[in-house]
Amino acid sequence: MSDLFPPVVHQSVRTGRRFARLRSVPFRVVLPNLVTLLALCAGLSGIRVGLEGHFEWAVGAVVVAALLDAVDGRVARWLKGTSRFGAELDSLADFVNFGVVPGLLLYIWVLNQAGSFGWLAVLAYVIAAVLRLARFNVMIETPKPAWHADFFVGMPAPAAAITALLPLYLAEILPIGRVPGVAAVVAIHTIFVAFMMVSTIPTWSGKKFGTRVPRESVIPLSVAVVLFAASLVSFPFPILTVVTLAYVAAIPFGWRAFRRLAAADAEAARRQAQAADEAVTSPG
Repeated sequence: MSDLFPPVVHQSVRTGRRFARLRSVPFRVVLPNLVTLLALCAGLSGIRVGLEGHFEWAVGAVVVAALLDAVDGRVARWLKGTSRFGAELDSLADFVNFGVVPGLLLYIWVLNQAGSFGWLAVLAYVIAAVLRLARFNVMIETPKPAWHADFFVGMPAPAAAITALLPLYLAEILPIGRVPGVAAVVAIHTIFVAFMMVSTIPTWSGKKFGTRVPRESVIPLSVAVVLFAASLVSFPFPILTVVTLAYVAAIPFGWRAFRRLAAADAEAARRQAQAADEAVTSPG
């Protein structure tokens, strides 16, 4: 906390003695961290309602945590309230909300029926989540071309949590929970999501989505967002199923777009190096 609230040294005019006083912090710096803490409370509440058997509420808690996670960073950038403390807090909250919580929910729901294999799937998922977040924290300061901001390396933790819970959505729509061997299938699905998190497969980031909206698109976009929110509240599990399947189906297209941009970037660098070599070797 000392990095966020560094003390300011003052000197008494009357006695000449020096003393330290904590510096006040603008509320715009604190607000994004409050949003992150609200997301953490939502995720942890998902474990409680999951233990009580209310898995529909548990899924809702994870979705709320994911929505708040998508908001806190944007709020920090809009208010110019970004800080190293906020970045570390966000990463720790993401590990709990999108690593620990989904893994435990799946185990409480059905993976406990798969015995040790189900628990190994949970461990694989949680370990992959913490490794993915650690890699993200290390790579965030690595210089990259501007177009890299449109992609993540591997599946991000919030998207992984929503994808890992896909069997739960389907169980609320279809009676798959009573199908023999479903626990093993869910365990394999969980391990697949874990692999996607630690893989180097590029996926769409969506960071720039909504940063600039054309004036003529404001009203249609507002209507679309309201209709989507209403549909999510009214038909949560069908909507989550469709969104999850659409996201997974879009991964190959994101991979292809990344490779195309990388190839174009490499070709531009090659031409630039070739032009520089010709400039050096040309006479006069």
